[in-house]
Amino acid sequence: MKRSLALATLLAAALHSQAFSQKSYGPGVTDTEIRIGQTVPYKGPLSALAIFGRVEAAYLRKINEAGGINGRKVTLISLDDAFSPPKTVEQTRKLVEDDGVLAIVGSIGTPTNLAIAKYLNANKVPQILILASSPKLHDPESLPWTTTFFMSQLVETSFYADYLLSSKPDAKVAVLYQNDDLGKGNLSAFRTALGAKAPAMIVGEAAYDVVDPTVDSQIVGLKASGADTLFHASSPKFAAQSIRKAHELGWKVEHILLSGVSDIPTVLRPAGLEASRGAVTARWVKALDDPTWADDPAVKDYLAFMKQWMPRETTDDPGTVLAYSTAQMIEEVLRRCGDDLSRGNLLKQATNVRDLRLPMFLPGVKVNISPNDRIPWRQARMARFDGTQWVYFGDLVGVPTSND
Repeated sequence: MKRSLALATLLAAALHSQAFSQKSYGPGVTDTEIRIGQTVPYKGPLSALAIFGRVEAAYLRKINEAGGINGRKVTLISLDDAFSPPKTVEQTRKLVEDDGVLAIVGSIGTPTNLAIAKYLNANKVPQILILASSPKLHDPESLPWTTTFFMSQLVETSFYADYLLSSKPDAKVAVLYQNDDLGKGNLSAFRTALGAKAPAMIVGEAAYDVVDPTVDSQIVGLKASGADTLFHASSPKFAAQSIRKAHELGWKVEHILLSGVSDIPTVLRPAGLEASRGAVTARWVKALDDPTWADDPAVKDYLAFMKQWMPRETTDDPGTVLAYSTAQMIEEVLRRCGDDLSRGNLLKQATNVRDLRLPMFLPGVKVNISPNDRIPWRQARMARFDGTQWVYFGDLVGVPTSND
């Protein structure tokens, strides 16, 4: 009797183990492949952002050459949407309905990702690790299948508001913003962060559209406001134009730059390094021009990757570093899925990340994503451009979670 009971127990345990180890596949997954998709502006006025797609594709090629993820090669189908929301919808539908991808991963842009969020959530297709900052996408109740992988507008603008309120509380601030959810969202969040002082501090606002050839007229108008500070809720091309134009006009203004428009190769150098001197931003990835990281193993790994897999690309662009970190995050989430590559488990792994330290993130910056809180990280360091490089000042700054 005891022997029979023992055998029954062993059999039940074996069956339980077998059931637990059974493979579960969603669309786009086989024993040898994981197919994912994304949209990126490879053409158009914001084509500088295409670096994210190129880096992620190169990183996944590296992973595939080393054997893939849990024995499966990752196929990334990356389509051009020219940063046009209608085109994003068209291309995303193609990825889901024609190409049969498991998920949309790492797509770029705030207005473009907002345009597809309801469609993907209605069809329970994961929209994960997207490069977008709008708090509208941090909505687990309405958009449970969506996660971002960029500094939230609410978090980043609070850094700049705190900096101004503490260092120059009587500042007169002008705001240049992109006439979409990227610009409007950052302007709204910045106002909220300034609190009661916003009406007195913000003395001028000017919008532009991404199809505009220049923002020269907007800068002329903002200079007339008497502002001594210019907050850029913009994208790289227009940030470069506005810094250069302000300098040409002799407007002695302190530039407050969103992290996404603080890159030296794509913004400050085209604007003019001297014109950019004194600009302030927040950073959370290691800067390659900072001697602190000269012998850092993670930096050496990154440079080796760029040399082998992307030899024609610049290495000192923080956007490239963030794209590399995004690719590492894609790998991390897919590896955690094991053999359960269902859409539900992919979402589960993407929304259960606790205190993850990515190699190229600054010390103290941790990734935390939960089912109820989709803001990926809340820490950064403030930096000022000295005409050659970004120089950190102060300690790590951060915004607590709602649970803190």
